[in-house]
Amino acid sequence: MKGSQLTVFAANQSHRKNHMTMVDWILDEAKKANIHGASVIEVTEAIDAHGKYHAARFFELVDQPVAVTVAAEDANVDALLDRLKQGGVPLFYTRCPIEYEVLGAKGGA
Repeated sequence: MKGSQLTVFAANQSHRKNHMTMVDWILDEAKKANIHGASVIEVTEAIDAHGKYHAARFFELVDQPVAVTVAAEDANVDALLDRLKQGGVPLFYTRCPIEYEVLGAKGGA
């Protein structure tokens, strides 16, 4: 199948939207866009789109940067981007065309 890989970078886990962490909100919006899989990667250090440094430290884990990556059909990724834009939260993202498929037997191992 062909589609897109979308990675959304949330520079600070402590920010909230609709009483949810940024990660939970992004994952919830992905589910509403009919995207069934996502990977959440916690990063130890990052520089955001505005040049601000963020780092996960022992006493400051709330500033830990996070990246959420999904792979889906273009229409679903478009729907997710529309939902995130309507949310009014400043987020940086990357998107690239991909080919993907689920390998192995259906129904699990």
